[in-house]
Amino acid sequence: MSDPNQSPPQLVRWSGMTHPGHVRKNNEDTFLALNFDARELRYLGKIGEATLDTGDFVFAVSDGMGGAKSGEFASKIAVEKITQLLPKSFKQSAQQLTAGHGDVLTELFHLIHAELLHLGRCYDECRGMGATLSLGWFTPGWLHFAHIGDSRIYWLPKGGKMKQLTDDHSHVGWLQRHGQLNERQVRTHPRRSILMQVLGAGRQGLDPQIGSVGCVSGDRFLFCTDGVIDGIWDHALADMLAANEPPAGKSYAQWFVEHAVAESGKDNASAVVVDLI
Repeated sequence: MSDPNQSPPQLVRWSGMTHPGHVRKNNEDTFLALNFDARELRYLGKIGEATLDTGDFVFAVSDGMGGAKSGEFASKIAVEKITQLLPKSFKQSAQQLTAGHGDVLTELFHLIHAELLHLGRCYDECRGMGATLSLGWFTPGWLHFAHIGDSRIYWLPKGGKMKQLTDDHSHVGWLQRHGQLNERQVRTHPRRSILMQVLGAGRQGLDPQIGSVGCVSGDRFLFCTDGVIDGIWDHALADMLAANEPPAGKSYAQWFVEHAVAESGKDNASAVVVDLI
């Protein structure tokens, strides 16, 4: 956790980008940037900066799956549920009830899961559709996060080293966390795309990863789908995230996505980079 004696953030600066890659015709990824309070919700642009006095912020990436257009549909449903539930929870956020954020995010993920399962049962074209979701909810001094699947959230604390906050919900992810596979072996493993946890996709059980970290001015966060990870090795990812600024003419998110697509491009790739200032 960041040192609470350091300066609290006053501003949020963000950039987001998504790209279909070189292989798939449609883009099943979605990224989200929202600002909300108890009265209204505002969709944010791909690039921006705002004061934390304007309310809470939510940033998320989701990777849909299911073939045809259903994967794209699944990730958009996930985003819709986020916009419906979180503004109702702003009051407890304003009261600094930090313990309640995890409960709200758990409820949110279960609602999305139930909706995707329902549509999969009712419509043939939606059968088996699902989505990953990695979401961060920024309140004064805190990031509350929730995660399912193999998209990721990274945290670069001010003056520290990059940390992956989320665990990949895959068999190869479990093997890597337990020291049985290295990063190169994970990338070539025949079961690397098989997920043990996902929203929808006909699976009944759900156990989202929920957590919180304290934030200070100077912290940076990356939300990304597996298409970004597929094109950028961990050491390069850490160097890029720690860079003082992206290449001229690019946002941080654009830099991550375009670099990943250039190096791989086998999958859709999405990223959101958030700086606390």
